[in-house]
Amino acid sequence: MTRLYPLFSGSSGNSYYLGTTESGILIDIGKSAKQIENALKENELDPKKIRAIFVTHEHSDHIQGLRVFASRYGMKIYSSAGTIRALEEKDVINNKVNIVPIDLAGIETDDMKIKPFRISHDCAEGYGYVVETSDGRRTAFATDTGYITDDMAMAVHGCDTVVIESNHDVRMLETGGYPYILKQRILSDIGHLSNDTCAGKLVELVRSGTTRFVLAHLSRENNMPELAEQTALCELNMNGMKKDQDFILKIAPEYGGNVMIY
Repeated sequence: MTRLYPLFSGSSGNSYYLGTTESGILIDIGKSAKQIENALKENELDPKKIRAIFVTHEHSDHIQGLRVFASRYGMKIYSSAGTIRALEEKDVINNKVNIVPIDLAGIETDDMKIKPFRISHDCAEGYGYVVETSDGRRTAFATDTGYITDDMAMAVHGCDTVVIESNHDVRMLETGGYPYILKQRILSDIGHLSNDTCAGKLVELVRSGTTRFVLAHLSRENNMPELAEQTALCELNMNGMKKDQDFILKIAPEYGGNVMIY
């Protein structure tokens, strides 16, 4: 049976495991190879059984352990052509790493169908991913975007599970200690989704058939798990939707430890 493990989530690093105990994939690898190995082993997952890594974009909190981990275990890496060029320019990948461009048509690997969609972020060519597993379940990974793009809206519509960014509380960000230029970047169309924007999207997704949500990529400085959760629940409840009846809502912790979403 397919399982989803949020190994790491947040501005300090992001990585998710999707698969069974026999094989699976990673979405991003934003911690050191050693930290990823330890997180996998805490969940009784064997790093040698990971078939591929799918990279969303080239920012360090998504690729920190990429070269060492992929070289050590020999699995393929998939990402957009633009992200691959950016990784090459940053000297993150070398000839020991098997990295393959993936276009919007997607691919099939290890009994999974993986289809990317475009995000709006200050990176070269960022992707989110929808993964359809052999049990027919569709899981979307939709983080690191300044707004809900048309591609994203179409891609995540009707997915069973959506891992979606709820990065910041706007008031906390505006009154916090970040430099003005960084605040403007986060609030822009190439920044990150706020709690309010995320919450509004959840209502649409429940109506489209989504039953599980994972709020992800929460800012340590400009958000709190309880605040992200309450913002989402308030919006959903106002629209007549009840937790654990119409939907299941989880928070991806900064460090997942032994956490399984389903």
